[in-house]
Amino acid sequence: MSALTDLIYAGSNAVAGLTEGAVNDAIAKYGEETKVAYPDTAYFLPTIYAATGVKVAKLGDLTACVGVLKSLISGKEDLGEALNAGLATAVGAEILEALKYVNGAEPYANESGIGFVPDPVIRSLGVPLVTGDIPGVAVVLGKADSAADVAAVVKDYQSKGILTFLIGDCIEQAVEQGVKMGLEMRVVPLGHEVTSVIYAVQVAVRAALIFGSLQPGDLAGLLKYTKERVPAFVNTFGALNEVVVSAGAGAIALGFPVVVDVDLGENQVPGALESVTDHTMTVKRSLELRNIKIKVKELPIPVAFAAAFEGEIVRKADMQVEFYSGVNPTCELVTMREPGEIEDHKITVDGPDIDSGDKEYALATYIEVAGARMQKDFESVIERKIHAWFNYMEGVMHTGQRNQFRIRISKEAYEKGLRMKDFGEVLYVMIMDEFDAVVDKCQITLVTDREKAQKILETEAMPAYNARDDRLASMTDESVNEFYTCILCQSFAPAHCCVVTPERLGLCGAVSWLDAKATYELNPQGPSQPIPKEGLIDERTGRYEKVNEMVAEATHGAVENVTLYSILEDPMTSCGCFECICGIEPSSNGFIVVNREFKGMTPAGMTFGELASMTGGGVQTPGFMGHGRHFISSKKFASAEGGIERIVWMPKELKDDVAARLNKTAKELYGIDNFTDLIADETICEDPDGLMAFLQEKNHPVLKMEPLM
Repeated sequence: MSALTDLIYAGSNAVAGLTEGAVNDAIAKYGEETKVAYPDTAYFLPTIYAATGVKVAKLGDLTACVGVLKSLISGKEDLGEALNAGLATAVGAEILEALKYVNGAEPYANESGIGFVPDPVIRSLGVPLVTGDIPGVAVVLGKADSAADVAAVVKDYQSKGILTFLIGDCIEQAVEQGVKMGLEMRVVPLGHEVTSVIYAVQVAVRAALIFGSLQPGDLAGLLKYTKERVPAFVNTFGALNEVVVSAGAGAIALGFPVVVDVDLGENQVPGALESVTDHTMTVKRSLELRNIKIKVKELPIPVAFAAAFEGEIVRKADMQVEFYSGVNPTCELVTMREPGEIEDHKITVDGPDIDSGDKEYALATYIEVAGARMQKDFESVIERKIHAWFNYMEGVMHTGQRNQFRIRISKEAYEKGLRMKDFGEVLYVMIMDEFDAVVDKCQITLVTDREKAQKILETEAMPAYNARDDRLASMTDESVNEFYTCILCQSFAPAHCCVVTPERLGLCGAVSWLDAKATYELNPQGPSQPIPKEGLIDERTGRYEKVNEMVAEATHGAVENVTLYSILEDPMTSCGCFECICGIEPSSNGFIVVNREFKGMTPAGMTFGELASMTGGGVQTPGFMGHGRHFISSKKFASAEGGIERIVWMPKELKDDVAARLNKTAKELYGIDNFTDLIADETICEDPDGLMAFLQEKNHPVLKMEPLM
C-alpha cells in the first residue's frame, strides 16, 4: 500500500504548500479584513464549516484553516491516515477556489464550468433525490483517451437520471460528442482545474447541513452522513497524478468510491478504489459500489426517456411542431371507466400526425382507466404526472397542465422518428407501471383534429375540471376523517415527517392530501400513512394526540409533539427542500415569507439561505416554518397566530404568483380587498424602518393585532 499512500501524501503536501502560499499572497494584497465568501450560501466555506464549525468570513480567518489542513497530513504509513490527508486536499481546494471569489469576483462568469453551486440549487435537488428521480451523483473528472468513451459514460448516467458533475477536459470532450449539459439536463460542468472537484464535495457536505440536521464541527457525523445518505461516486479518466490521487482519497474518506480507468494493480482497495479499464463496464461497476439499482423502463420509442430530460428547453428555432393552448384547443383528461367499457393498451391517434406538414396542432390527451381499486379522486393525481412523463422524453418540452399547456417537439426528436403514437406508449407504460395497484386497464386517445379536440374540451374536460375544483374547494381539514404522514424525505432528513392535510400540502409543494391518499392506496407500507383525526387537544393550534403519536413513530422519537396551525408552538418540522420559509419580523409584529429563488435581503436582516439554515433537517424552530407556495393562501396558514393577516413582506415574484389566491382568501376571511397591495416587497423596502413606514401608510391590519410574543 506504500505506493498509494506515498502518492496521496505527495498530492496533499503539494496542495497544502500551494494553499498556504495563496493565502499569504491574498492577505498581503488585500488585507486580513477583506471578505471571502462563496455566493448565495449561508454555510460560509461549507467543507471547513461542516468539519470544524469555523465560520470563515475574511481572509485572516484562513491562516488557522491552513494550520488545520497541515495537521491532517501525518505522513504515517496507514491508509486511514492517508485518507485524512485526502480530506486536507479537499480543504485546500476549498480555500484555493474561495480565493477566486474575493471582493465579489465572478471567476466562472466566462468559463464553461459553473463553479460554486448555490444553496437554493441544492434545496431544489432535494425532492428528486429523495423520490429517486435522481438515484445517484456521479463525479467525472480528467481527460479520456477517446472523447467517445467519456461521452458514452456520461450519456449512460444521463439516461439513468444520475446527476453528473464534470471536471477537467472531459467537459470539452463531452460537448464535442453532443452531450446536452446544464443543471436542467443533470449534467453539470464545474470547472477545469482539479480543485473544482470541491464544488461536488460541497454539494454533499451541504446536504448534510441542510437536510441532515448535522451540527457544524461534527466531523464524524459528517463522514457518516455522506457515506450512508449521499449516493455519490467518482470516475476518473486518463493518467493519474498525485493531486488527483489525493483528491480521490478525500472522496473515499467521505464514503464515495472511486473508479479509475487505469490499472492500479495491487494498489486497488476493493469497494473504495477500483480499476475498470473497460469503459463499457464503468457505469455498471460504479452503481454497484453504491448499491444504486436503476429500474429500467422499456419503452418502444425512438428517443431516450429519463428524468434527466425533464428540464430540457426546446426553443422555437429548434422546434419541429407545437401544441399550444393559445392557438388551438388543448386539454389533458384522465377519466375512470368500467372495465368492460375500454380496451387495454389501445392507443388511437384521432386526427393528423405531426408529419402532416403543419407546425401547430390541437391536442386532447384523453386517457380512460379502469381498476377495481381505482377512485375518482385519483384521476387528477394521474393527470398531473403527464407533465413529467412527456418531459422525460428527449427532445420534448411540456409546460402547463389541464387545458392550458404548451408542448414542443424538437427537430432532432422528429428526425429520430418520434410521432404521436409514441406519446401514447409513454402514457400507457408509465400509468401501468406507477399506478398498477389501482389501474388494471388503460386506453389512450390522442385527438389532434381541431373540432373533435374542441368538443372534448367543452363537453368533458371543462366539466370535469370544474367538478374537481368544486370538490377541492369544499375539502377542509374539518371535512375529512384522516390526515396523512409523508416521510419521503427521510432518506436525507431522518428526523422529519410532514403531516399533510386538505388545507396544508407537503412543504416541498409536491404532495397534496389527495397525492398522499393515492400513495397510501398504491403502497400501504409506503411513505404516506393515514392519521386518524382523533384526540383533539387544542383546536386553535391544531394539536392532536394521534398526530403526535404518528409523528413520534415516524421520526423514531426525534419529534414528539407537533401542531398543524402554529408557527410558535411546536411547529411542523422541515426537511430542507421547502419552497418557501416564513419567519417572524419583530419590528412589525408580522411574518415575512421568502421563496428559495430570491437572492436578496429581507427586513428580518437575513437572506433566504440564512433563514433556512435555522430550520430544516427535522428540527423545530419556533418562529420559523418551511412550507410550499400554495400554503400561503390557505386559511390554515399560521392561523393560531392570526393567519395571513400577519404577512407583511415577500419577494415581488412570489407575491405576484400567489396574489389571486391570497387575495381571495383575505376577502373571504377578513373582507379585505386586494390584500397583496398591503404587503411590501423588495422594490419597496428591505429594512425594518422602511417596512414599518409602508405598513403605516397602508394601514396594514397587523398594526392592530396582539403581540406575537
